[in-house]
Amino acid sequence: MSKEWYVLHTYSGYENKVKENIEMRTESMNMQDHIFRIAVPEEEVVEKTDGVEKKKVEKTFPGYVLVEMEMSDEAWFIVRNTPGVTGFVGSHGAGSKPSPLLPEEIAAILGDAPMPSQRVELNVEEGDYVSIIDGAFSGLSGQIEEIDRDHDKLKVVIEMFGRETVAELDFVQVKKEDI
Repeated sequence: MSKEWYVLHTYSGYENKVKENIEMRTESMNMQDHIFRIAVPEEEVVEKTDGVEKKKVEKTFPGYVLVEMEMSDEAWFIVRNTPGVTGFVGSHGAGSKPSPLLPEEIAAILGDAPMPSQRVELNVEEGDYVSIIDGAFSGLSGQIEEIDRDHDKLKVVIEMFGRETVAELDFVQVKKEDI
């Protein structure tokens, strides 16, 4: 039997408690040869408010825990019946075994593959004014036309040479202006 990674659905906010519970159950039931690693994917986020950066750690997938295990009836039963676990992702109910994650999926989630290591949270809205603090347009100001929070990008209307121009900028390149 080979060890593979599976995704557990948990009550949101209980991910670390579920991880601890599985680790304790694995030890107390002598299943270390079947249940290996438990992970709660997290990332460091830089929140930028009025030009002040604050770092915090957020769950990458709230409500989910990853477990590396050999999928045997006993291991499945122990993990599935851990307090806080609501089920395996990829299981079709009625006691069916779930599908494991693909190697490239787990590599991306656990950081063995290139992924952005830091996200910036910028508390702005469309229409807000920002100062550009980095890049080719540094020193200029403009009004936010569009926000792409999935990619941490902004489209900002700036005035150059007497004409309006739209610049695409990363969140880290701007700070909100106080008006």
